[in-house]
Amino acid sequence: MRRPALAASAAVAVLAAAAATGWAVASADDGEGRAAPVPAADSADAGFARDMAVHHQQAVEMSYVVRDRTDDEEVRRLAYDIAQTQANQRGMLLGWLDLWELPKVSADPPMTWMGMGDAAAGEDGALMPGMATDAEMARLGRLNGRQAEVFYLQLMTDHHRGGVHMAEGCVRACEVEAGKRLARGMVEGQESEIRLMAAMLKARGAGARAGGARAPPPRGGGARAGPPPPPAAAP
Repeated sequence: MRRPALAASAAVAVLAAAAATGWAVASADDGEGRAAPVPAADSADAGFARDMAVHHQQAVEMSYVVRDRTDDEEVRRLAYDIAQTQANQRGMLLGWLDLWELPKVSADPPMTWMGMGDAAAGEDGALMPGMATDAEMARLGRLNGRQAEVFYLQLMTDHHRGGVHMAEGCVRACEVEAGKRLARGMVEGQESEIRLMAAMLKARGAGARAGGARAPPPRGGGARAGPPPPPAAAP
């Protein structure tokens, strides 16, 4: 039996170190020879880096869990791709915070940088839109075969929808160009994977969960947040 938590932690550690070095070089100037500005601790750039690093970590853990619960090569390949991609991106985000000499945690509630810090908090470990609850993660770890595949695809579809919503917020509000480019890439990549997962769910006689990953509306002035993503629809 593989040890998903250890494997995920090892992958994240290696990729974080490599990505931090790469992004330190990429972010050293603004492309015209000038030193790139360092964002403030309460900026959208820093908030996105902190929150998306947490959001991505759960996707990595979820993907390693399902690889131990099924022998289906299509699902295992998708889970591997998601785990590697999001571990790499997480390393970039944490590398930026190191480069900027900013804390990796904040006293502010999640999503404050999107004007959603006063929104209703998630429950049972679901800190941000699309995140699975602790109970859902535990259930995934108990399922096997097709049941595990379907539940993983449903959870990851919700997770991606929440991630897309956050990345779109960075595209609108972030000021560091490298961050905006990464966020745009996340939107494109995760929307493509949502379409793929819809087809995989349909092939298994299932669909996305209705109403999954609805972003809570901001309270009292969330100018940066933009509209929440539409409710999930069964393919």
